[in-house]
Amino acid sequence: MSDVRRLRRGFLSTMAATVVLTAGFVGTAPLAGAADVRSQQWYLDAMHAEEIWKTSTGEGVTVAVIDTGVNPDTPALKGQVLKGKDLTEAKGEETDDYTGHGTTMAELIVGTGKGGGLQGLAPGAKVIPFRISDTEFQNENKVNAFDMEEAIKAAADSEAKVINMSFGNEFYATAVRDAVKYAQAKGKLLFASAGNDAKRGNKENFPAAYPEAIAVAATNREGRAEGYSQHGDYVDLSAPGADIPGWCDETFKGYCRAGGTSNAAAIASASAALIWSVHPDWTGNQVLRAMLESAARSDDWEPGTVSNALGYGIVRPNANINRGIGKPGDPNINPLTNEKVGGKSAASGTAGTSGASGKPGATTEPGASTAPGSSQAPEAKPSADGVVAGSDKSADSGSPLGLVIGGVAVVAVVAVAAFLIVRRRRTA
Repeated sequence: MSDVRRLRRGFLSTMAATVVLTAGFVGTAPLAGAADVRSQQWYLDAMHAEEIWKTSTGEGVTVAVIDTGVNPDTPALKGQVLKGKDLTEAKGEETDDYTGHGTTMAELIVGTGKGGGLQGLAPGAKVIPFRISDTEFQNENKVNAFDMEEAIKAAADSEAKVINMSFGNEFYATAVRDAVKYAQAKGKLLFASAGNDAKRGNKENFPAAYPEAIAVAATNREGRAEGYSQHGDYVDLSAPGADIPGWCDETFKGYCRAGGTSNAAAIASASAALIWSVHPDWTGNQVLRAMLESAARSDDWEPGTVSNALGYGIVRPNANINRGIGKPGDPNINPLTNEKVGGKSAASGTAGTSGASGKPGATTEPGASTAPGSSQAPEAKPSADGVVAGSDKSADSGSPLGLVIGGVAVVAVVAVAAFLIVRRRRTA
């Protein structure tokens, strides 16, 4: 694991080896009808979405969705999708979703819920689709081999403030990382899925594992990290990801219930849009800092530490929007690396830099002690994972979080198996 990522962590704990076998979009099952779709969006109630929408719906914020394409003609997305770009250079356009995955992500972010469709967490926001290829699409079509990095750069140059990447692979690529760094320097927030292969090797998932990206892990209804959700010192935040409706396939004939860190990344992106809409003068650094400080975490986590499975905690936009938890801090300092990048100069059109080398060089560790109100690392930092293998610590200890239904405490449940993953690129 990278030295930079180690700098971004205070103390990391041993993981509990409790897992369930999952892969890809996990546990798909058809849903009966429109009412069933909405009732299965359990996280909207858990996150107090109705209360949030009284203050913010994400209006004025655009989210770039880099994925398999976005179908703008589903009932929930009519009027929600702006002109995007196809980077695959294969047949079709950015509106031709070849699996249904990208359309699901867009609906989770900005869906209106109309016509029995998904209700997005930030229905007042808009999305811009940037279509790239997954492994199966590459096997069937002649495609642009550089579509991922080109899509990230195009999204960074667009009006989008937030970039969602529910996509990834296990291979480090300098060109892709450079594109992610470019997006960060432009003041964008790029949320990427941590990956669903914790049981099958738990390798770092890119672009999530690049220091400039914000890696998002998946949680379930009880506020626990899902067993398939990849973990490590690159995880920054977590969000609901389990048992959430999405389009079954590219025919768009019905929804299926599935899980994955793809869902979690989309919900984190929507959360950023909600907060940014309330504070349009904030930079991406300030929005991210507010998200980190307001994230849900159990009281028994040791201060100054970060969870391998849940990062700084579960996204909780209502805590910032309606309760004022999470301060913006310095507009020019990235709260994860404590580096000057992507601040006011980026917002005015001049990309910030991260030094001659282009690599983040954290001068203050997020796990290190900082004074209250510091513009560097978040004021309130979560601790390492709530369960330590071989300890007598209760798996369910901790106080209610106010995020999950029933107030169940966050507990990390993760995997420690290992074998190679053969797919080059996959949705998550």
